[in-house]
Amino acid sequence: MHLWWPGDRLAVFTWERIPRKENGCVANVFEAAPDWIIEILSPDQSATKVTQKIMHGLNFETEMGWLIDPDDRTLLVYRDYFAVPASKSDRTRVS
Repeated sequence: MHLWWPGDRLAVFTWERIPRKENGCVANVFEAAPDWIIEILSPDQSATKVTQKIMHGLNFETEMGWLIDPDDRTLLVYRDYFAVPASKSDRTRVS
């Protein structure tokens, strides 16, 4: 896997989907949608707009999106347009 993070976002690519140059090195530009998007909500962001970004990715080959809200200590997992809140037993407390 390869991680790419612009701002409060992580994008994860599986090894076989990482774009490569002709010489085999990892490309500088990734035009493909990531396999997994992780969005970390900041206080100045709208949860709706961040969710729309995740949904956009799901329209273009992204398999899964996470929306993490540190203030609420919640995690929503998006797959195929369904948001599934992580259960309390699945949560890991972050200090």
